Amino acid sequence: MDRRPIATRNRKWAQAATTWLAARNVSPNTISIAGMCACIVAGIALGVTSIADYRILWLIAALGAQLRLTANMLDGMVALASGRASKVGELYNEIPDRVSDAAVFIGAGFARGGNIALGYIATILAIFTAYIRAAGKIAGAQNEFCGPMAKQHRMLIITLICLYSAVTPRSWQIISFNDSQIGLMSFGLVIIIAGCAFTVIRRVSRIGRALK
Repeated sequence: MDRRPIATRNRKWAQAATTWLAARNVSPNTISIAGMCACIVAGIALGVTSIADYRILWLIAALGAQLRLTANMLDGMVALASGRASKVGELYNEIPDRVSDAAVFIGAGFARGGNIALGYIATILAIFTAYIRAAGKIAGAQNEFCGPMAKQHRMLIITLICLYSAVTPRSWQIISFNDSQIGLMSFGLVIIIAGCAFTVIRRVSRIGRALK
């Protein structure tokens, strides 16, 4: 099927969770919305780190990012297991994802060590990578999920930065380059931006070859 390749789908816990949710008639669209809500909470937690020095905020943000990925995996699995896959489900699969990207990266821009401009640029490019994939599918190609900065990679970087920031002193969250310094979150956003730009180029190239 034309789905994102996720190895975790074959894990026993993922299969068990799918069976449990399907047996209780949980809507796949509800799971998609839940993932979006988790990312909105994560984005708010990230933004608050700039004004409140509570380490739990970083842990909340990391958890929200990972819950988003888990929900993104389970919604499709539950839809197939319960026979509830639909065209409307595709909307619930895509639109909450874009809200999730915006919430997390804008929140990261406002986070301690972040940069507002970089947060918005990362948001735009993350959404653009998804747009390229969707445009390619409309044009007749298969969904192109290649990286190096696909959704799961973007969330991994944010998660790792959040976990690191939750357990280290503030002084360890600054990266020095010669006489200049940059916050760890800003550095992470730069990596995401560069990776997204390369991902856009790579996806356009692969989709173009597929359509020829």
